[in-house]
Amino acid sequence: MDWKLLESEYLFRDSWLTARRDKCLTPGGKIIEPYYVLEYNDWVNAVAVTEDNEVIMIRQFRQGIGKTILEIPGGTMDPTDASPLTAIQRELLEETGYAFKEVISLGAVAPNPASSNNLTHMFLATGGRKVQDQQLDHNEEIEVVVMPLSELQQLILENSILQSLHVTCICYALLHLGRMQMK
Repeated sequence: MDWKLLESEYLFRDSWLTARRDKCLTPGGKIIEPYYVLEYNDWVNAVAVTEDNEVIMIRQFRQGIGKTILEIPGGTMDPTDASPLTAIQRELLEETGYAFKEVISLGAVAPNPASSNNLTHMFLATGGRKVQDQQLDHNEEIEVVVMPLSELQQLILENSILQSLHVTCICYALLHLGRMQMK
């Protein structure tokens, strides 16, 4: 069922987003053009749990939907990150100021495989301890919110977390921790 790429033209290139127009051939002989693909670096996110078994969340404004929302820590992999694990450890430290004893991979998901080329790597970080102040990027204003793990489960059940990639990671983390229950 794989398509054959016949031509590809870059329409826009930037450090955060690249857009291209492809011409493809299906196994059935149909030409599909134009087919637009957005290229992004891979992303990382984590459910971050402190030594006291509380969850570290972040609150920040998201321009795409024009709202300030509650999320889990995460971000874009930098070209200098050796691996998704390195990237999430960096992001956790920068956004929250916490370091973690253990970081467990929960797998990866494709944010939008129809038109985007990247993956989101999900993690569960445990044993978190505050070791420094936040070190935010110039465009970040992030409030750290610490809450009981049971409150995070309730937020999922109430559909209160808007970022779908974060909901996915939270669900995998709660399953891993044996805390996913439907009421």
